Amino acid sequence: MDNFHINRRRFLLGTSASLALTAVNAKGVTNLKLAKTYRVALIGTGWYGKSDLFRLIQVASVDVVALCDVDKNMLEAAGKLVSQRQKSGKVPKLYGDYKKMLAENQLDIVLIGTPDHWHALQTIDALKAGAHVYVQKPISVDVMEGEAMVAAARKYGKVVQVGTQRKSTPHLIDAKKNIVDAGLLGKISHVEMCCYFHMRNNGNPPTEPVPAFLDYESWTGPAPMRPYDGLPHIRWWRTFTEYGNGITGDMCVHMFDTVRWMLKLGWPTRISSQGGIYVQKEGKSNISDTQSAVFEYPELNCVWQHRTWGTPNNPAYPWSFTLYGDKGTLWASTMAYDFIPQGKGEKIHKDVVYEKEKYPEDNTEERIELNAAPATRLHMLDFIAAIENGGRPVADIEEGHISTASCILANISMKVGRPVVYDPKKREIVGDREANSLLIRPYRQPYKHPDPAKV
Repeated sequence: MDNFHINRRRFLLGTSASLALTAVNAKGVTNLKLAKTYRVALIGTGWYGKSDLFRLIQVASVDVVALCDVDKNMLEAAGKLVSQRQKSGKVPKLYGDYKKMLAENQLDIVLIGTPDHWHALQTIDALKAGAHVYVQKPISVDVMEGEAMVAAARKYGKVVQVGTQRKSTPHLIDAKKNIVDAGLLGKISHVEMCCYFHMRNNGNPPTEPVPAFLDYESWTGPAPMRPYDGLPHIRWWRTFTEYGNGITGDMCVHMFDTVRWMLKLGWPTRISSQGGIYVQKEGKSNISDTQSAVFEYPELNCVWQHRTWGTPNNPAYPWSFTLYGDKGTLWASTMAYDFIPQGKGEKIHKDVVYEKEKYPEDNTEERIELNAAPATRLHMLDFIAAIENGGRPVADIEEGHISTASCILANISMKVGRPVVYDPKKREIVGDREANSLLIRPYRQPYKHPDPAKV
């Protein structure tokens, strides 16, 4: 029995087997037959890049042949860890230039775990090289990058799965099937989404020489060049709009994407947002510490709120979404869900599925999100199933684009001070020249912004 089937068997056994098995069946991957061992590479060997790769190793037959990172220390450490985790025991080839890696290796799958400002170029280049792609969320830093990524996936006929793994979270799959789809909520006419984590890094570190092990020029890539003030890894880069879209781009995209999946929603008809730096004015961070956004649909508003200060309105659900129907309410997060019926009726509670006994290596993995690991494993199985069987995965690039772009459009609305209406067919904001100018960020030379018509 090969490693893939051993790991799948392990996944389906144990105390959480019932909910996990329901989730696997719901995603249609229980009859997946492995056609080959996949040649895999990872671009971006930091925290979540490695985490995604290790989840793939756990559930599929893969040969990790190459790793790429512009931080030599992180790259070498990742090479050793991968050799300990993959079946062959080999250290992958290590690269500092992802284009060289793509040119020198015939790859079936490329995982992308770099900061947001690199996602578009690396995804498109990997697709051109003939690989299927798993790219972290948010998929892009501007709307036209996302349009180009969708166009490239369709042109080259490859599967692109986005790391919005809430759609592969067992208890949330259960909630969709047994609460939402079963009609227990009745007519849903209001949604609230939030994040109240104190996750906005701040401070005033001094500029310093770039260490020899980091290629800061390549790390910055198409983004504006900021003076170097320490290693940007993990959360420091996320605190700057030069590289991403703040808390809304990072955290709202997960909740909004899950809500759209549960309620079968496409593009919002209108988006508005207000916010700014209201409290945490000290330090260099230039992303909002307080922001609200409304994603409008016919007879339904999806409302986002984040604060990186103060307390959450519901301590049990600090990062979550709430669906309000005329028959009941559903609170849901990465950790649990609670259904509360209107009037008399049975309340329903489900907790996150853990698989620490089935995957003991999870218990010693540095910085692992144990609550997210089962979801990411299911997400990887769904990705492989789409490659094996054709069709699109649950977090197809187009769905990731709608969720990402909607969050970016919220930030555009906040910046221009008025609602925006995006026309995805014309790829433009209707009747707003100023807002339209923000659909494409200028790239630093010599980088070229991808064009959806010319990928």
